[in-house]
Amino acid sequence: MPETVLSLREARLTLMGNAGPVEILRGITMDVARGETVGLVGPSGSGKSSLLMLMGGLERATGGSVMALGHDLTAMNEDALARFRLGNMGVVFQSFHLIPTMTALENVATPLELAGRRDAFARAEEELRAVGLGSRLDHYPSQMSGGEQQRVALARAAAPRPAILLADEPTGNLDGANGDAIMQLLFGLRDRHGATLILVTHAPELAARCDRVIRLSDGGIEREELTARAAE
Repeated sequence: MPETVLSLREARLTLMGNAGPVEILRGITMDVARGETVGLVGPSGSGKSSLLMLMGGLERATGGSVMALGHDLTAMNEDALARFRLGNMGVVFQSFHLIPTMTALENVATPLELAGRRDAFARAEEELRAVGLGSRLDHYPSQMSGGEQQRVALARAAAPRPAILLADEPTGNLDGANGDAIMQLLFGLRDRHGATLILVTHAPELAARCDRVIRLSDGGIEREELTARAAE
């Protein structure tokens, strides 16, 4: 029986809007197994990114429970959540989120230093070379293309060897060629490190590369289906 690394039970997210409370997620129940790849799809506003944020402890559920690697994220304070993510999760966003005053090497090494890794810069260099940026270690984000910046973000997410990789539209700000390259790298990192991958995407061809696709609608799960990859 595969080990469950993420488990949500009736997880809800309600946020306060100008006109009052808005229910973003309406009782999500799902499990994700170690090593599985899951694509979250659905129309804009369906709750995909919010669900990913709950899984990463970047949003706190207002109802139900969210368990990651046996830890109850809903019971942790912000400091505990930050420490948990440092050692266990890698997150890749659509808009890179690099620190503009740091080089590529420093952007990747800093989270490792915060986690207490003595080999932070050696590990950061290794990951940057793995994504094809060995010649860009000392470049700042403003000196790199969008595709290169996303490669830095991938290296930063993968460097701690996280058990769980979360990616929110990682190709959304890139052209077709760069987007394809980033997805090859993302799945390659998953394969190289054995991480569980949960991916938010609007692209059917990307979702088809996952083991399972979960379609959301109006804050709830509309349906789940295994892909052809899962049968391989």
